[in-house]
This record gives sequence, C-alpha cells and structure tokens, in this order.
Amino acid sequence: MADNWQPGINISSLRDRSELLQSLRSFFQQRQVPEVDVPVLGRSTVTDSNIESVNAVVSGNSAYLQTSPEYFMKRLLVAGSGDIFCLGKAFRDAEIGRRHNPEFTMLEWYRCGWDEHQLMDELAELISQIANARSEASLAVTKVSYADSFKSVFAIDPHSTELGTLQKMAAELGSESWAEESRANCLDLLFSLKVEAQLPDGLVLIYDYPACQAALAQIHLDAQGRSVSRRFEAFFNRMELANGYRELTDAREQRQRFDKDREQRHAHGKPEITVDEKLMAALDCGLPACAGVALGVDRLLMQLQGAESLDQVMPFSWSRS
Repeated sequence: MADNWQPGINISSLRDRSELLQSLRSFFQQRQVPEVDVPVLGRSTVTDSNIESVNAVVSGNSAYLQTSPEYFMKRLLVAGSGDIFCLGKAFRDAEIGRRHNPEFTMLEWYRCGWDEHQLMDELAELISQIANARSEASLAVTKVSYADSFKSVFAIDPHSTELGTLQKMAAELGSESWAEESRANCLDLLFSLKVEAQLPDGLVLIYDYPACQAALAQIHLDAQGRSVSRRFEAFFNRMELANGYRELTDAREQRQRFDKDREQRHAHGKPEITVDEKLMAALDCGLPACAGVALGVDRLLMQLQGAESLDQVMPFSWSRS
C-alpha cells in the first residue's frame, strides 16, 4: 500500500544494526583479513535445485542477482587473494516470510589452510564476542555431529538408514509425495521439522553432514568410517544462521555435482541453469585448500534483539519496498 512508507525497524534498532555491521568489520580488521567488494549482478548463478535466483536483463542479455558472493570470492582465492571476507547483499527468489526476505545481508569469509573445525571455532568466537557484549550472561556454545543430533530425536543413524525408511518417515511428517523424494531432501525435512526444534538455547554448531548434502564441501570418512561431508551449520536459538564447508577443490568432482544439480532441476520442472564456466576455469587452475562460511546478518540481529521477524530488523523488507 502507498501509505505504508515507514520502515519496519525502529530508530534505536537502526543504530544497533549499524553497530553490528561495524563490529563484524572490526572483527576481521583486527585479524588482518581484508574485505572484498564483488558484484551482486552476474552472468551466471548457482545450479542448486533448492535455491532460486532473481533474474535480470542487462543490454538484452540474461543476468542474475547473486545468491551469495561465493563464486566471485573463489575466483579471487584462485587468483591469490589469501584470506578474505565480504559483507553485502544477496538475493533469493521465492523466499518471503518471517525468516526470509528476497534481499538480505550476508557475511561470507574464507580462511586459507584451515579446516571446518577451525572455522567453526572462529565463527563461535565472532558470535560470542558480539552476543556477550550485549548480555550479562555468556552465550552457550555446543558442538555436535549431525548423526548424534539426529539420533537424539529419531534413534536412527541418518548416514546408514535405508532410503525407503527415510521416505516413509518423511511422508508421515509431510505428504505422500515424500515417498518418492531423494535421500537428501528427506533428511532435510526430518531435520528441519523435528531436530531443529529440539536444539538447545544458544549457539549450536552441527558438523559432518550426510555425504548426499555435501553441496560444495569435501567428503571424508568420520571416526566410525562413515562417508560424511565436511560441512557444518550454525543455529542460534534454533534458527539456522550460518553454513560452512571445507571447500571442495577437485574441479572434476565439482562439475559432476553441478551436472547432478541440473538433472534434479530438470526432474522437478525448474528453470535450466548453465554451469558457471568462469568459476570452473578458475577451479581448473586450482582453488587453494580453504574453509568458508556464510552467515545471515539479519537473522543474527533478530536473535540478538529477540525480534519476531526480519521486518523488525530491516529498514525496508520486501513488504515495505
């Protein structure tokens, strides 16, 4: 409506948001990690079947608002940038609600030579430092494997349980159509509907995700000899906040995963997305060993302020634009 001109955020929270952005930049400046400014408009986008990009047209050519700065940042890493961070806007279509806005602020950073556990520790240090400065109580931090968090709710091993069993469980929670879904999607449904709700207060870091949910992460054998992805996610008071990887550096395997993404998009009737060949050319030259993580800044502010929706921590959410 035309009369809905006012911001969703109040002026006190607007100042708080500004201080948060300054704190995030200060954290990396103190560690001598340079900030990079990469395009939010590009010729290519992600192939992930669970992410939809915002389309654009530039001089008659198709383009996309970027869903994250990842691909451009990885090209910088290959070029020899070393450790870097980016704090800016990202865009995703069909994501509107209390926890989703098509335009949002993302913090993403990469540490060369680090593994996912080192990066988890730095993420915990960053969030704890910011949260503890605003509260008398120290932020509780918990690290737990995906398998242990899953077993605590369902009493099954998510890595070895047969697909048919997972499909049946997902169908009972969702609908009959889940009886035909993939292993990755069934696990995602079960985790998001049941496991997340029972996570403890504070910051919870969950690592060693199933190999079928590796995305752009490496795969290795855990202590029990199971094939797992070197991926982690962070949850703040049961809200997903960050997603990180020990980055995949094998260009051939990455192309195979992108091709599988495209097959899944086709099977679900989603728009065809071509592989980002400039990213692949960079990976062919050799991505340095590194770990990377992306954090939702608006969601972080939601948790710090105890807000009920993103509209309360953004100057202008989609409904007010």
